[in-house]
Amino acid sequence: MLGRTDSRRRLLVLLTIFAIGSLALFARTAYWQVLNGDFLLARAAAQTTVRIEVAGRRGDIYDRTGTVLLATTIDRDRLVAAADQLARDPEARTKTGNELVRILKLDEAEAKTLREKLASERPYVIIARGIEPSVAERVRQAMRDKRVEYLALEAEPERVYPQTGGGPESTLAAHLLGFVNRENVGQYGVEQAYQETLAGSPRVMVAQRDVGGRPMPETSVVEQPGTFGEDLRLTIDASLQLALEQELLAAWIADEAKSVSAVVLDPYTGEVYAEATYPSYDANDYRRIAQEAPRRFVDPVVSNVYEPGSVFKMMTAVTALEAGTVTRTTRIKDVGTLRLDNGESKIDNADHRGMGWVTFEDGIAYSRNVVAAKVALDLGKTTTESATMLYDTWRKLGFGQKTGIDLAGETSASAYVRDPTVTRWGEIDLANGAFGQGVAVTPIQLATAYAALVNGGILVQPHVVSGVGSRDVTVPQRGRVVPKKVSRTLLRMMDHVVQEVSFYRDRTLVPGYHVGGKTGTAQ
Repeated sequence: MLGRTDSRRRLLVLLTIFAIGSLALFARTAYWQVLNGDFLLARAAAQTTVRIEVAGRRGDIYDRTGTVLLATTIDRDRLVAAADQLARDPEARTKTGNELVRILKLDEAEAKTLREKLASERPYVIIARGIEPSVAERVRQAMRDKRVEYLALEAEPERVYPQTGGGPESTLAAHLLGFVNRENVGQYGVEQAYQETLAGSPRVMVAQRDVGGRPMPETSVVEQPGTFGEDLRLTIDASLQLALEQELLAAWIADEAKSVSAVVLDPYTGEVYAEATYPSYDANDYRRIAQEAPRRFVDPVVSNVYEPGSVFKMMTAVTALEAGTVTRTTRIKDVGTLRLDNGESKIDNADHRGMGWVTFEDGIAYSRNVVAAKVALDLGKTTTESATMLYDTWRKLGFGQKTGIDLAGETSASAYVRDPTVTRWGEIDLANGAFGQGVAVTPIQLATAYAALVNGGILVQPHVVSGVGSRDVTVPQRGRVVPKKVSRTLLRMMDHVVQEVSFYRDRTLVPGYHVGGKTGTAQ
């Protein structure tokens, strides 16, 4: 008879092993469920939760009447995919990719990008944006027929500019308005300068996803309510803006110019009634322009500098009249060519001829470089003193510094307005500066300075927005920079330009209107 195989000691060992194992399993379970329960719940929620940002309604932009709509927002569809769900079903991913290539009419490169997005394994991938209604309906039908899976169509705002511009393939006031990119961020012009005001803040929601990876509206929770953007009312007159753009197009063609710009500014308020450049662009098609000619977006009126030429003779007149070194009727000998710096340099009139003795206002009207140079050289006792006086006039009229206009991208052009106390001017520098050479400005700086010359001497603040929401915008003037008496004299001199010179008179005077000005051609 065999002996017994059981053993009390063996049984105790087995029981001890089971007890230790049970304790280990209990401890491990407690570790995950108690100590790390929140972590696991968060991980699980992350795998089934999607966070959605919905941009607030962007404010509209109107002209000064508040009735002409210059920029607004419409809803388009964007197509999104739950790529992590497609990763678990390669057959569905391939089928969905092929069908989308057909529906969206993608070329080879676009199809490759699409398939890369579907293979990204991310829970939320944007496949296409700004989908036309007819294409969106074909996608919906494919979703109903199960030809595509794990996709969703979401409403997405798209900025549009409904007014046609004054030239082909352009929208009205394109340079002044700018445009809005896919991320609802303004680029250039008013759209960029007033981004926060127009955009508001996005609405942020968290929602659970269904088995198809689509957010379930009934589970959505609002994290941030968001705010709507405010509307803007501009100082721009839409009719005048269109007329100006048409004139610029005509000048561009007639003169075979590379670029033509203009700004219409109220000299008493600083309101910009119209502002344009040609060639312009279609802000509704900014993506094509970005690929073909991105420099087209830059607004030359506020961002580009140029050598102003003889329009700067009025700045020399301001300086001399204020200093009392000349009057309108002071006689100055126009010799045609003026040698400077001990004969090392010279300046000439445009026609290389002299008119003899002329009054100061005739010298300005006929745009005689020699007359302007002589007046500038005689401002002070030395060349440096005269240069400093002229430079100080430039600075107080706003040259070499930003005007503060409420448009994105303004440049100060400070590098092109040299301080004679820092870099010494020779006689040639002073003479050239007297008729606008060797210096560079922006068109908006020049318009603002001329406003001060004719409005009684007040430097206005140029601006393009007159109202935000229901509130009017108050823009303060920046103070007197030219004495009233000098301003009145400058007005008479600018009248004299178009009355005295027949070429200007025949092409400039308008019956029933008071017209004055100063011409300028830079080399």
